[in-house]
Amino acid sequence: MKWSEYLENLLQWVEMQDKILIWIFFFFSNLLENVFPPWPGDTVTVFGGFFVAQTEEGNPSGFGMLGLWSSTILGNLAGAFIMYKFGHRFLNFVRHRNFPFKDELYSEEKIESTFAWFRRNAVVVVILSRFSAGIRFFVSIVAGMVHMNILAFTFLFTLAVILWCGLLIYGGYSVGQNWEVILEYLAIYNRIIIIVIGVAISVYILLKMRKKTS
Repeated sequence: MKWSEYLENLLQWVEMQDKILIWIFFFFSNLLENVFPPWPGDTVTVFGGFFVAQTEEGNPSGFGMLGLWSSTILGNLAGAFIMYKFGHRFLNFVRHRNFPFKDELYSEEKIESTFAWFRRNAVVVVILSRFSAGIRFFVSIVAGMVHMNILAFTFLFTLAVILWCGLLIYGGYSVGQNWEVILEYLAIYNRIIIIVIGVAISVYILLKMRKKTS
């Protein structure tokens, strides 16, 4: 079975699921990527755009772009708020608890210097952090540590999600709409590669045979 057929079977299986379950899946995928960076949340979001493009014509009343966008935004915000609260509580824990190597690891002066820089650049940092999985994980934590205004944080983070996830969803959606064309190009590409490899092997064998006969 070709990988395109596997993907088609996967899409059919997902489409058969309850639309609420599909929404919950994308919601928790976006939540999880904010609290567990190794989770491939961006890849799932791209797949979401692809899935909507592949199913919206045959299933117009089911899970569509509205479901994808609402689960994406709310899931990201839920994950961000969890890390925001964690950052606030974690800093209080570190400040008021003694633990091994605290003097070597914890410096109030350096922390305050970092917080001052974050406050000055909060708008740019929160928005741009969305474009990097590793950075976005820490930005929500630091925002909680510095007690960044929750409304400002929500607005900036939502804007960042719309910008970044919009690109991912648009990319997946565009691929989904042109899937048949892409498959045709891939088939042509595969044939060209096979021909090139075949010619290269033939040339290599001919050169070896010439060296032996000379």
